[in-house]
Amino acid sequence: MDLLSAIILGIVEGISEFLPISSTGHLILASHLLRLQQTEFLKSFEIAIQLGAILSVAVLYWRQLVLERKVLTRVAVAFMPTAVIGFVLYKVIKNVLFDSNAVIVWALLLGGIFLIIFELFYRERESSVEDMASISYTQALMIGIFQSIAVIPGVSRAAATIVGGLILGLKRRTIVEFSFLLAVPTMGAAVALDLVKSAGAFTAGDFVFLAVGFIVSFIVALLSIKFLLAFIKGHSFIPFGIYRIALALSFFIAGI
Repeated sequence: MDLLSAIILGIVEGISEFLPISSTGHLILASHLLRLQQTEFLKSFEIAIQLGAILSVAVLYWRQLVLERKVLTRVAVAFMPTAVIGFVLYKVIKNVLFDSNAVIVWALLLGGIFLIIFELFYRERESSVEDMASISYTQALMIGIFQSIAVIPGVSRAAATIVGGLILGLKRRTIVEFSFLLAVPTMGAAVALDLVKSAGAFTAGDFVFLAVGFIVSFIVALLSIKFLLAFIKGHSFIPFGIYRIALALSFFIAGI
């Protein structure tokens, strides 16, 4: 890896982490396009730079994360399914699913098709939950189960969480913001687990690349969050579904 690659991957992470397009899938495919060798460090780098995106949420939503206990308890409940699955299947996720471009591209394609079909039929109810503190614990747990599907690279944690929340009766902005907060323990645990298992093998130069990716992803993620909140005021997620399909087809055509 070189400095330019670290910057590019940081930008990709910052843009894609909170959009329903799969940041992990984009990072893995971007690494392939950059012709980076799939080393253990690169796999860890693609996980660790998510810390930058986590920090962007902490900066923008510090009040909810620090002061609003009702929101925090619901985030904690929603985090549990992914925590269990991620811990149990860590080796499979990192060493099998992360190595399969076919899994990623098919997940992008099928996820895009599902997102379009869902939005064509979805209608928000007047009774939809508008306040994160009013989400029931059952809804929070179900949102967590939806999120756990995203252990498959290419599915998109944001898409799975947001669609799950909409199905369960949350307003669009409510589940989008809840998805932001849920990313903090989810990605934080993923990064911590990976660093505990892998950091001992990193060189001093590796940590420089991690720092660069972290800073870039933090700055870009701030902009991405603001963009998404503005976007959902007047748009559905159909454009993201179309983008996912177009991206997947382009990789199929290129033979990747």
